[in-house]
Amino acid sequence: MEYLRVLLPRVTRMQAAIVVAATVPVVLAGGGVLAALLFLMAAGGTVTPAPTQPIAFDHSVHAGQAGIACEFCHRGVDTQAAATIPSVEQCMFCHAAVAADKPQIQLLQAHWETNTPINWTRVHRVPDHVRFVHAPHVQAGLECSTCHGDIASMTEVRQVRSLAMGDCQDCHRESAAPLDCATCHK
Repeated sequence: MEYLRVLLPRVTRMQAAIVVAATVPVVLAGGGVLAALLFLMAAGGTVTPAPTQPIAFDHSVHAGQAGIACEFCHRGVDTQAAATIPSVEQCMFCHAAVAADKPQIQLLQAHWETNTPINWTRVHRVPDHVRFVHAPHVQAGLECSTCHGDIASMTEVRQVRSLAMGDCQDCHRESAAPLDCATCHK
């Protein structure tokens, strides 16, 4: 307390106690919130269940039984920033003739005939402040299943990894990929 008197000679003990009493809870609460955020970002995120899609698209039929490569439908995954979701036109390339009598394909055909896009619900998402580009990962030889799981066996696509910062950092360390913040953060 003597040090405070030398530094702040006009502050009374009561004033110092009030400042300490007001400051300590704020600092502790802020530290707790910061610790919780760091834990969630670095140690794990949330793996959500499969969302309900407007058309039941069965990856086990397309990628599994038919053996269609991910890149066939998700064009640009090896050259562009996003994997892209196939257009109705691209789906109709096959489904104008294949399984045209099935109810889910008839829903697809209705979108084709009315020239309306399918409003798919996104399954895998990283925060907006993260810049994730598929191309370098594909070009480095990573299989889609590394992050997306065994899609070829999924009737409904669901997230299998948290895709939190710590998850990505672990993978980058294991593969000697860059860990510089600017690699992933905008």
